[in-house]
Amino acid sequence: MLEIHPSYPALASLIEKYPAHRGSLFQTYNDILLAQQWRDVQVIDLGDCRRGVLRGKRPKTATDPESLLHVIPCSLAESISIAWIRNVFSALDNPHSVYLAVVSDDSSIVYYKLSPGIVKPSI
Repeated sequence: MLEIHPSYPALASLIEKYPAHRGSLFQTYNDILLAQQWRDVQVIDLGDCRRGVLRGKRPKTATDPESLLHVIPCSLAESISIAWIRNVFSALDNPHSVYLAVVSDDSSIVYYKLSPGIVKPSI
């Protein structure tokens, strides 16, 4: 029962609005807030993409104003397209990168960093 969890109030409106994505939003929010201890975590409605997105800062970069990151929770069972990813970037005003949090049925999460275009990985 999500309703009794302490993080539910922060997520309630988007869980009700986008019930198909409630599990991935709930798991990802709790992972970045409680396990990874991000700071200034906000839950935002990305209406154009019909889901909630998380915005915040990693603990070691919390004082850097350029360190604001976006995390888009999704389920491993979902199919997403390049067009949908383009819409995400557009709806977020084209950030340098976003993280796609893929949540599996066993509640494990894998984060993928997505950047527009082809980006050479750092060595």
